[in-house]
Parts: sequence; structure tokens; C-alpha cells
Amino acid sequence: MNLQIIILAPLAVVAYFIMTDEGVAAAFHYLKELAISKIRGQWWWFTTSPTNPVVKYMIWRRSMRSAKKLKKYFDGK
Repeated sequence: MNLQIIILAPLAVVAYFIMTDEGVAAAFHYLKELAISKIRGQWWWFTTSPTNPVVKYMIWRRSMRSAKKLKKYFDGK
């Protein structure tokens, strides 16, 4: 069989059920939204997790910058 038929046949069946039944369309929409929110959650975790070495370095750099500002402020007083 042709690879295009193998891929398009299940998609055609799913599209048929989505277009004919409102419940299936709603379930497809909710599953899509769930997948998007899971991906956003994972992306947020990867970019803010302190176990990530890049994020750990960024937190350290921000802390050192704040420490230098505070040291300069208190040495001036």
C-alpha cells in the first residue's frame, strides 16, 4: 500500500466523525486544548526549573547583580 493512503485513511475517518458528531468535535477540541496546556506547562518548567543549569546560572547572575547594587548602596550610606 501507498504510504499516503496509510496516513490519510485514519485521518479521513477521524475527520468524518468530527464533522458528523458534535460530541466528538467537542472532545477533539478539549483534547487539543489539554495538549497545548501540557506543552506550555512543560516549557514553563524547563525555563524556570532551578535544576536546569542555565536557569541556575541566570538566577545566580541576577542575585550577584542585586548584591553589588546593595553593597554599593550601603557603602555609600
